[in-house]
Amino acid sequence: MSKPIDIEDDVRWRRLTRTGIVCRGCGERHKGLFDLACDGPEHWPGDRQSDREPNSAVRDRTDVLTEDFCVIEGRDHFVRCVLQLPIIGATDQVFGYGVWSTLAPANFNRYVETFDSGAQGDLGPWFGWFSNRLKGYPETLNLRCSVRPQDGRQRPLIDLEPSEHPLAIEQRDGLTLDRLFELIALNGHDFGDPSGDR
Repeated sequence: MSKPIDIEDDVRWRRLTRTGIVCRGCGERHKGLFDLACDGPEHWPGDRQSDREPNSAVRDRTDVLTEDFCVIEGRDHFVRCVLQLPIIGATDQVFGYGVWSTLAPANFNRYVETFDSGAQGDLGPWFGWFSNRLKGYPETLNLRCSVRPQDGRQRPLIDLEPSEHPLAIEQRDGLTLDRLFELIALNGHDFGDPSGDR
């Protein structure tokens, strides 16, 4: 029988979480596990960084992208969420993606109306369609998902519908440390060999 994986024994994990690793991609020292984020849903027709408006703009616009909401042609509604992937061998550690999901207009309106209250944990879960393409996976756009609003002004969590899609499997079973560093590198954060000296 093999010994259970203890990520604390891996020098790469210790360097990332304790001393930090200098990124060849951005030049910054990353200390601790960090999330990756998508700036908007794939469906947004413009520039997902420069088009962003304040959250308050969602109340009177039919085409708007904000930090947390998106409406396209008054018909398609999206909210920013967090997809959590557990890390194998790391107790209570998850790797997060800031991603987007569709919501039905009625659920979207309830979410917007209660957004500033911070009391949304009793809402949902709501059905949605995953609205981003993630590097390192086969097509992720339009995977079926469940959106679970959270209390305390936390973004909703996304649970992918169980399937044989690699992203759904990794959400269920977790990521290895090798896979975590691969995903980070695919998204522009190149640590080279994080076990080596810098």
